[in-house]
Amino acid sequence: MKSILKYTFVGLLSMGLFASCSEDRLETQPTTQMSGATLMTTSTAAMVPLNGIYRTMYTSGYSVTGNTHQTFGNSAYALMAEVMGEDFVQSASGNGWFWYDAIYNVKARYTSSAWRSYDLWFEFYKWIANANYILDYEETMEGDDVDYVIGQAYAIRAYAYYMLSQCFARTYVGHENEPCAPIYTEPTVPTTTGQPRATVAQVYQQITADIEKAVSLLPQAKHHDDTAHIDYAVAQGIRARIYLTMGEWQKAKEAAKEAIAKSGKSIQPVSAFLGLNNASAGNVLWGATIINDQVGMYGGLFAHTDYEADKYGGKSPKLISTWLYDRISDTDARKTAWWNANHPVVPYIQEKIKFADVQTWMGDYVWMRIEEMYLIAAEAECRLGDEAAAKEDLMALMSKRDPNYTCDKTGTALGALTTDETGSLLEEIILQRRIELWGEIGRVWDIRRLKQGFRRTTEMGWPQSALLANRPTTNPENYMWVLTIPQAEFDGNENMNADTDQNPAGDL
Repeated sequence: MKSILKYTFVGLLSMGLFASCSEDRLETQPTTQMSGATLMTTSTAAMVPLNGIYRTMYTSGYSVTGNTHQTFGNSAYALMAEVMGEDFVQSASGNGWFWYDAIYNVKARYTSSAWRSYDLWFEFYKWIANANYILDYEETMEGDDVDYVIGQAYAIRAYAYYMLSQCFARTYVGHENEPCAPIYTEPTVPTTTGQPRATVAQVYQQITADIEKAVSLLPQAKHHDDTAHIDYAVAQGIRARIYLTMGEWQKAKEAAKEAIAKSGKSIQPVSAFLGLNNASAGNVLWGATIINDQVGMYGGLFAHTDYEADKYGGKSPKLISTWLYDRISDTDARKTAWWNANHPVVPYIQEKIKFADVQTWMGDYVWMRIEEMYLIAAEAECRLGDEAAAKEDLMALMSKRDPNYTCDKTGTALGALTTDETGSLLEEIILQRRIELWGEIGRVWDIRRLKQGFRRTTEMGWPQSALLANRPTTNPENYMWVLTIPQAEFDGNENMNADTDQNPAGDL
């Protein structure tokens, strides 16, 4: 088998990564390899490949042969899905990074190993492959932290399959029987037979089984030694995201509440986490603490978002949609702290996601905040008909954002388009989610699960060339946001046929 899955095992049990960086290219390769039998004997030794998985979640260029400056793991994928929506405005093409995501011009490039299809498929299956090798030693591994190690491996596999489903299939509800991605739960070797595409429902069965196993194993009192590690509270946060996507409101609520209760984190005032570049902030559940020799330089988040840094962000300024900005109260601390509507050169420029130290390219990556959990709980409670609880969780957040905020709305109606307003409580919760998590979690995935369409306008700040005027963005059932599967998978997987298993190359 010569599919992408095979190549994820090169250096699978590496001791670390060697990286040499220039502005144009970041090469990464394993430096040392050990046999699984040697490495997996104890839970302490098993942390080595586990740390390798986490390292690829923020290492630039690890999953592609080109375009490496837009492929730096979790933060890159969130940014990709942000520019695919309407609230996070990419005001110019700049050097081209993320522009093709913004204008939905990547699907035709599935034959290349330098574009999104290959990038995402390779990256997520690499995590799955590594997790499978760790999980193969579940019954024989020894040590005090076996449950901690194995629980993380299950959580990583759940997260990887969840991300595959987000990128290569339509959203869960209403598309359960459509094709999604192949499932692998055992260690694989070059002779392993490639699997056919499983349905969305089958993939989510695997996702939920894995995340439930993860939370059952991860010690509730043990917090990660490294902010990139998935502990019990983070696993519950991932579980909350999964069940929110599935429309399993009770489970989403329970998971979000458990993440809040066991994380030791709390909602912070805006002034406590300016720049969104400190993984140790009091509201961060999951993120990567970046040290000097791990900075992505041009292949990193802040190079793309920080306008004042005069990197890529200076050539391709990231703005908030004026439509969304106008719905933020003047007494809301986020309005002036996170965006500058009166910037003399680029009005509505973002100030939310910036370098901690531009001279050294420093800044941590934040992948999950406690505020998201309150918003998930509020949405789930609203949909369950418990509006009092929904408002309580919403107010827990908003009391730290706007001293004058009140909410007397009710109901669950949502507009056909994201700019069609109904005045419902659910819409208000979603609105505050759009504001609070702007730029962080991948806006288009919310648009999909909410089954709404959207429009971009020049009044919002979008350039004419990115309006998608002749594309079916108003149709929530479109295939615009479903990526094509890389040709390399079809070339090596005998159970996948490009003629019958490829996702639609068009919009519908």
